[in-house]
Amino acid sequence: MPKEPTSGQGAQPAQGAAPQNPQGAGAPPESGASASRQPRGHVVGERKKRFLVAPRQPMVQMGPLGVLPMAFQPLSLSTVEQALRAAPDIEVVGLVGDRRAASPLAEGMGGGHAEGVLVARMTDQKAQELHLQGQGRLLVERDQHLQLFEPALRQPNLVASLTPAAGPAMSLAVLVLDGSGAPVPEAEVSLFGSLLPASGVTGQDGTATITMYGENPHTVRGLYVKPKSDFWSFYQRDPDLSATEPNVVTLRPLSAWRGLSGFPAQNTIGWGQRAMRMDKLPPEFRGRGVRIAVIDSGVATSHTNLRQIGAGFDIIDKDTDPGAWNQDQLGHGSHCSGVIGGADPTFGIRGFAPEAEIHVCKLFPGGQVSQLIEALEYCIEHQIDVANLSLGGTEPSEALEQQILRAKRFGVACIAAAGNSGDAVQYPASSPHVLAVAAIGKAGEFPPDSYHSQTMNGDVDADGFFTARFSCYGPRVDVCAPGVAIVSSVPPNNFAAWDGTSMAAPHVTGLAALVLAHHPAFQGPGRAPNADRVERLFQVIRMSARRVTLGEQTRIGYGLPDALVALGWSVMAADRRGQQPLQGMAGMGLGALGGIGGTGLMGEAAFGQPVGLGAAQGGIPGIPGLPFGIGTVRGGW
Repeated sequence: MPKEPTSGQGAQPAQGAAPQNPQGAGAPPESGASASRQPRGHVVGERKKRFLVAPRQPMVQMGPLGVLPMAFQPLSLSTVEQALRAAPDIEVVGLVGDRRAASPLAEGMGGGHAEGVLVARMTDQKAQELHLQGQGRLLVERDQHLQLFEPALRQPNLVASLTPAAGPAMSLAVLVLDGSGAPVPEAEVSLFGSLLPASGVTGQDGTATITMYGENPHTVRGLYVKPKSDFWSFYQRDPDLSATEPNVVTLRPLSAWRGLSGFPAQNTIGWGQRAMRMDKLPPEFRGRGVRIAVIDSGVATSHTNLRQIGAGFDIIDKDTDPGAWNQDQLGHGSHCSGVIGGADPTFGIRGFAPEAEIHVCKLFPGGQVSQLIEALEYCIEHQIDVANLSLGGTEPSEALEQQILRAKRFGVACIAAAGNSGDAVQYPASSPHVLAVAAIGKAGEFPPDSYHSQTMNGDVDADGFFTARFSCYGPRVDVCAPGVAIVSSVPPNNFAAWDGTSMAAPHVTGLAALVLAHHPAFQGPGRAPNADRVERLFQVIRMSARRVTLGEQTRIGYGLPDALVALGWSVMAADRRGQQPLQGMAGMGLGALGGIGGTGLMGEAAFGQPVGLGAAQGGIPGIPGLPFGIGTVRGGW
């Protein structure tokens, strides 16, 4: 904003600032007394956002048919960085991804020369100009925000998105108690009416007062209570409510359900682990020697089941407090970690691989694609075997796809939640280089008056398995796993029953750790970390799966993985004390797996070959130093 004139002279705009002109573009700006009436403050305009900028690699352009080959000589990262720093309206924030010099290991893995991704701030318009100037040789994409996959409330039908301009307000008091009559604080209470829903949180007295406009007690179509921990949720369709006295809801403790009798004082195995027959494996199968990364909201090592976790990195606060990975404000990462590797003292829930080495990459709240790229670089540097990704974004990312592929070449197997939008599989689960996991539930594993009952589809099979309504689906789903009413660890030392593909993915991550640690095919030379090992691991998990639910295959993929089959054990052998693997099962399908995995890798290598070189001469006005030309880009289709 220009300063106010100190004398009778008219105000002069500062250099580079837009003149104040309320009369339109064709009218001269006001001066003198008229200018003094202009409001003071910040002029709203477009702010600069974070973008990812990098030389485009010849083999990772995403098209309608998948990965398309591209024909050009790649730019060097240093050339791009110099050009960006020379532009006055672009701010280079930093570099993520591969920052190391090429090494014999990198060359052997197909890593090539070190090429990272630049993070820069600019406007949308400038990013579009940069993209056009790149002539297809420069990756320019928004550094989109990521989200954790927790299912949104499924509102009753016919809820309208209309806000009344005026009208009477209705206030309802909801009192939430436990079985002994004590108040339950910090419980989220939501009411769904004919217009917009309204929510509140109970105080120390267990009461939440919720105000709704244009409603009365007879138009409320749903009441939902979500406790912070230790209790089952509550849902009542078409509740009978009072506007004159508190509406009392009594929650059941988790231990009141038959599958969790004595919990948490008595150590328990969750229904998901039992459904995948982890409980039938030999007790010594505990994942020792495998490294797992949980890329999430951190992990509360204050929890008894999670105290064995001792390594991690806070990517969000890396410059101020990188060691804050052991603080989990959201509880999401702690819940996932408990499913994967919760320790098994005489308290709580045992995870799949309690002796695996778990690393925590804290990415939430506020994680973006650039920070996920950093998390995967952490996985490469620390030789992580399996990475759990219970997260996703709204759009695919070419920069992230490039990093996922790089991690795969270094032997990092990424297992991703399919998403909770009830639509097509979200990214990065939709990537062909990760294992995508959808969610299923099982009738009888939660109280019928809990909100978990609202996740049921009408495809319940004879064993009670059903596909979860919120779960994403489509041909990119590889397998399904338990993701409804999953009880696991939450801060500080409590437990909660949550739903989501976020809860399904850790079941498969835990199983993958057991396969890598104990399957004979992944010992000795088969343990070498490379893309072939990742493909073989994925195929072992797929081939172990059995069909569950009456839903379409696009909702379950190959089905529910079976720990016994994946590790080559029979039910009869597992039920005996002297367990022995069945002959031939230990190497289950691996003769064929080599061919399947090899096909993918061969196709990958074929696409990596350049099919021609376009012209690369001439400068682009406005971005000095970038040697872009008009040359054509030829594909191989």
